[in-house]
Amino acid sequence: MSNVISQPKTVAFHTLGCKLNFAETSTIARTLTDAGYQKVNFDEPAKVYIINTCSVTENADKECKLHVKRAAKANPDGLVAIIGCYAQLKPEEISSITGVDLVLGAKEKFNILSYLDDLEKSESRAEIHSCEIDEADFFVGSYSIGDRTRAFLKVQDGCDYKCTYCTIPLARGISRSDTIDNVVANAKEIAGRDIKEIVLTGVNIGDYGKGEFGNKKHEHTFLDLISELDKVEGIERIRISSIEPNLLKDESIELVSKSRSFVPHFHIPLQSGSDELLKKMKRRYLTKLYYNRVNKIREVMPEAAIGVDVIVGFPGETEELFMETYNFLNDLPISYLHVFTYSERENTEAAEMFGAVPIQERKRRNKMLRILSEKKKMEFYRNQLGRKLSVLWEHENKNGMMYGFTENYVRVSKTFDAKSINQIEIIILDKILGEGCVSIKERQFDDFLAKV
Repeated sequence: MSNVISQPKTVAFHTLGCKLNFAETSTIARTLTDAGYQKVNFDEPAKVYIINTCSVTENADKECKLHVKRAAKANPDGLVAIIGCYAQLKPEEISSITGVDLVLGAKEKFNILSYLDDLEKSESRAEIHSCEIDEADFFVGSYSIGDRTRAFLKVQDGCDYKCTYCTIPLARGISRSDTIDNVVANAKEIAGRDIKEIVLTGVNIGDYGKGEFGNKKHEHTFLDLISELDKVEGIERIRISSIEPNLLKDESIELVSKSRSFVPHFHIPLQSGSDELLKKMKRRYLTKLYYNRVNKIREVMPEAAIGVDVIVGFPGETEELFMETYNFLNDLPISYLHVFTYSERENTEAAEMFGAVPIQERKRRNKMLRILSEKKKMEFYRNQLGRKLSVLWEHENKNGMMYGFTENYVRVSKTFDAKSINQIEIIILDKILGEGCVSIKERQFDDFLAKV
């Protein structure tokens, strides 16, 4: 007899993609557990498997199919529901995947409970409930808890930008935001669960302030939001996730530099170091503004971590233009890169542009920037050695070691100690280790503290 029969209301989740997806998965999971479902691991037998998808790259689409097969292996009779960006963009394509029973778009995913009661295993094509994207004009507050030392707190959704390579506006709709009161209330609830760190998430969080239905009146700004969050008691760290350079204002940088809880860590998308390509991408800044943003951060927070998103192989990216990006990044005082290889996406302007870069050349450029990223990270880590910083230790025990991040995003390790889990500890950075992290001075530490 199947475990699913003895425990008829079991549900398993798998999340692909961004921090925003993790926040939304966690909120949907709480809705189902409140309705009597028991949450189990994805590789265990369950009545329902929910896969929250991403569609930023072709690989994300393929990953969705892989996890449908995982669910079928865990329980061939289990119901499989697909939600998220891929589900909104390509519902018909997903409905034909063997093993998928339900496809919910951007509007419907938060009402998944109402679709499950009468859902039966599909014999051919899955049920599709997907809205036109202009109907996704409301905001559902979300945050992740329970699975991590930190919580991802959703403050904004959707995007009004029209970058020529991006499908996110088609998958998530217009820019819209939660109220400050709701965000602060969620932050207080997170604090009440003894979670030490919050990461603010959204599609374009610097655009915070547009109302729930995407109205253009900015009653509050991103600066207003972070000013109020900085007052929330019980949260020791708040991180700002990716924020557009044109929306990261001097006032926000200054606030972080003097903040009680906001940490010196910024992730700022660049996408290209070539002004010619930035214009083709329809980005809302040029390299001069980006350079000024980075240097403003360095001016007021010399030890801050600065991460950068960059795309290689965009149509029309000649070797000369790629080297503009490479040299621009090489000269910038940044800490690490997230490198993305351009892939053609349906219904985007870039997919119709001339000057496609051969796949092998895209891969070569990706590798060059990943090597540069490693050099930048090691240089940043070397500059932190000997400093007294704080580390939030995470739960996982990997071969007798535990890991955490400093406030400025240096990955640190030490011998596993269960008492340290979810604790913030003052440490001294000692040596860079081969696995891309830094050891701490566990000896002579008391002597050091006695001198400071």
